[in-house]
Formats: sequence, C-alpha cells, structure tokens
Amino acid sequence: MNRILLIIVFAITALFFSIDLFAEKNGEEEKGEIVIQAVGDIMPTARVLPFVKKHGFDYPYRATAKLFKSADLVIGNMEAPITTGGSRFKNKKFTFKAPLESAAALKAAGVTHLSLANNHMMDYGMKGLVSTLKALDDVKINYAGAGITLGAARKSSIYEVKGKKIAFLSYSKTYPFEFYATKKKGGTAPGYAAYVKRDIRKARKLSDIVIVAFHWGAEKRETPKDYQRELAHLSIDSGAHIVLGHHPHVLQGIEYYGEGIIFYSLGNFVFGSYSKSATESIIARITVDNDGIGKVEALPLNVNNYEVNFQPGLLTGKRGSEIISRLSRLSEPLGSRLLFADNAGVASKMEKLTMSGASSAQD
Repeated sequence: MNRILLIIVFAITALFFSIDLFAEKNGEEEKGEIVIQAVGDIMPTARVLPFVKKHGFDYPYRATAKLFKSADLVIGNMEAPITTGGSRFKNKKFTFKAPLESAAALKAAGVTHLSLANNHMMDYGMKGLVSTLKALDDVKINYAGAGITLGAARKSSIYEVKGKKIAFLSYSKTYPFEFYATKKKGGTAPGYAAYVKRDIRKARKLSDIVIVAFHWGAEKRETPKDYQRELAHLSIDSGAHIVLGHHPHVLQGIEYYGEGIIFYSLGNFVFGSYSKSATESIIARITVDNDGIGKVEALPLNVNNYEVNFQPGLLTGKRGSEIISRLSRLSEPLGSRLLFADNAGVASKMEKLTMSGASSAQD
C-alpha cells in the first residue's frame, strides 16, 4: 500500500476551519511537519485592475490569505511580468503586465514562491523580466524559472524551513519559443528533458525536498498529454518529490508515482479574465514529514469570476463535492482513485489501481 494519503476536503465545518486549516500553531507545526500549499495561474491584471484599484491590491487574496498564512510554503504561477515598462512582444495576440503593487500584495497574502516559466513572463521583454525579478526580490518572494541568463533561469531556489532545505525549480513547455532562455540570452527555463533531469539531480544534492513546476499541456484540456506524464515521471525518477502543473486553466488529474505526487494542472487562481469554462480549481495542500510526502489534500476553489469578482474562495457542500468527484474521474485513468471524506471532513485515502483497473489497496 502506498504511504501517500490524499485527503479530500469539500465540506469543512467551522470547527474544522478554526482548529486545523487556519490555526497558526496547529498540530502539524508542533510535530515539525512542513505544510506546502500550491495554486495555479495568477494574473492580477486586465479585468482585475478595476477591482484592485477600487478595493486595494490585496483584494483578490482576502478570502484565502488566512489559509495561506497557515502554511510554510505557498506556491503559485505568476502569469504576467510585474512591470510598468518594457516593449510589447509583437507576434502574440495577448500580452499582459501586472502593476508593481502586485508583488507586495502577494507577499502580504502569504505567497512565498512563484513560478516564472510560462508563456507570458516575457510579454514585455527583458526589461519586463528584470522589473519582475527586482519587484519580487524587494518583497522577498522566492522564484524560479526565469532569469537574465540560461543558468539563472534553470537555477533552483533553495528555501530552508524547520531545519529542512526545499528546492524549487520551474520550466516552460509552451510557446512562444522566443521566450526561452538560451546560451546567448535570458528568458524562461525550457523544459527540455536533459535540463530537467540534470537540474533536479543537482538540486536534490543540495536539499531535502525538491518541488518542480511545469507550464505545459493544452488550454481547456482536462487530460494530460503523453509528454506531460513522461516529464513528470522523469522528474520524480530524477529525485523530485512534488510536481505541479499549470497552463490548461482547468483541472487535470492527480497521480502518485513512486514516492512522489503529481498535480497535472491546478487550474486558475486569480486570473484576469471572465471565462465560463475555467470556473473551478483547487488549492493543493501537501504535508512533508521526515519520511517524505505524507498527507495530500485538495481544497476546492470557486474561481468563477462572474460570481467571485476575482476573489477566489473555498467551496464546501455539494459544489465542493462535485469538484472532487470530477477530480476523481480525471485521476482514475492515471492509476489513482480518490476516496472521499464525509461531510464533516473525515479523512480517507488515495488508492493505486492495478493495470486492469481493479483496486490494489485495501482499507
């Protein structure tokens, strides 16, 4: 039986909120366990701007900030450069840039790490990237996946918490290729298999836990492509413990592989557009102990901007349950079956399936 537990939380009582999720000094902290939370795409610009200008730049994160601050690491994908300048990339339909105030707002919300390897980070060229790096350095948010040289883009961010070193790497597998860093110029870290394998092995020697984020797959597609699975498996075989995916804007399945866990797509978080297809998401919550990955939770999120006005919030009850049921269906073809918590949030586990589809795990 695999030791990784998947805890599905979709109907959380007020008592569960106050004692477990939102406690600053909960049992996990007392035991020295490390709690990692991860969300998908963050683009605090475009349609978000009227709301943050009216309500404050921290507005999009107010419903989740307390939860974030209960974790040791909070990771997201920054889907736009943080800049006021730079030259717009011309061969692209959509380009974005986020206000400088976005960095401080993310820091205040509890975000600790950002992936920068994606198909928008170079929308405003090297000046936009340099501005982003400075903005994040100024507020002390860690990042990976982009840099002024190829080496800087591929370099892991090492973060020490509770006596353990955690390495964070990030790669892009999306267009345009012009955004990729090369030996001659900076940009985003390309997700070439040779780079990924080499970088993870190097990071593993320097750390206790390795987390890798990928911007990959196809938009609105609910199933990972073959290359996503191959790259995810290669990452864990090379020494990674957690693989986080984004770019499709919708959820894809969860898979445990070896001693690691893979979230193929976390969907959107704060994203500056209205969409009728990208309305549901999750916060991945992963607990790491001395033996590696321990407990894994999926917290359903409402990211329907017609309803939440660019302020995502947790979903409970029937709507939360529906998200988890869908996530379970998406995960089963990946060799995993998600068993559900009851309406009081009682934990259950994740099963690994046999090749024939029959369950290989017992209660």
